Amino acid sequence: MKNWLSAARPRTLPLALASIFMGSFLAASVGQFDWLIFALCCLTTIALQVLSNFANDYGDTQNGADLAGRVGPQRAVQSGAITPKQMLGGIYVLAVLCLIFGVSLLYFSFKDASMQVFFGFFGLGLLSMLAAYTYTAGKKPYGYAGLGDISVLIFFGLVGVLGSNYLFTKTFDWANILPALSCGLFATGVLNINNIRDIESDTRAGKKTIPARLGKEKAIIYHWVLLSLGMLSILIFSFLQAENKYYYIICFPLFFLNGIKVARLPNPDPMLKQMALSTLFFVLIFGLTQIFA
Repeated sequence: MKNWLSAARPRTLPLALASIFMGSFLAASVGQFDWLIFALCCLTTIALQVLSNFANDYGDTQNGADLAGRVGPQRAVQSGAITPKQMLGGIYVLAVLCLIFGVSLLYFSFKDASMQVFFGFFGLGLLSMLAAYTYTAGKKPYGYAGLGDISVLIFFGLVGVLGSNYLFTKTFDWANILPALSCGLFATGVLNINNIRDIESDTRAGKKTIPARLGKEKAIIYHWVLLSLGMLSILIFSFLQAENKYYYIICFPLFFLNGIKVARLPNPDPMLKQMALSTLFFVLIFGLTQIFA
């Protein structure tokens, strides 16, 4: 059980839930919130994230990215703690859980809606599962082509925030694209730190992440671009809303600190957790002030 818990990588869950919290806060701020929908959103997201982590563990080992001497945390399959066959079994179990939680979520959210909406979101859920698996697993993992950043921006930002918000409100607000982008950009920053840390092992394995393509110096510049655009997006949202709810600015020094440390540390691994928790803290401050301030 300890090996499976380690492979699930619980430290990735706060970041995965941040977009769900953002979408839920935006719904609550307009009086549209349901605890059951929220709980099922969280369960579905957790199952998807663990599915992705299992697939990442399995795929990177199969493709040679998790070689001995890699800088990051030890992987279960690469270390022999879990066999490839066992990990595939775990992936199948998580896929079933994703379907159970996801279909339950859609049933309670869209029981009075049209079938087109239901199956539209069901298709989006299947796409999310496919993206979670094929990031590093399968015949042509897109993470090895440097497309992981785009995927994170889409699924941890646009889909996570706008999708969860729609499950509550049944409406689409174009302005919410800005906080969705903010979440997605900060989440991409977390991935970028991970990829900066793994530049050497990824290069050896032929994994062409953006940092592996750019080199560390330019990857750090790219990191600052992600952080800056994330902060700018939410500032524009607040400006357009014409409400003086800028309390979340107290979180910005955390992002500046992250950028500075990533640039200076030989191994930026400690900043992964800091960036993920800073993103969650930012979402909580932003969301609570949207409702109560």
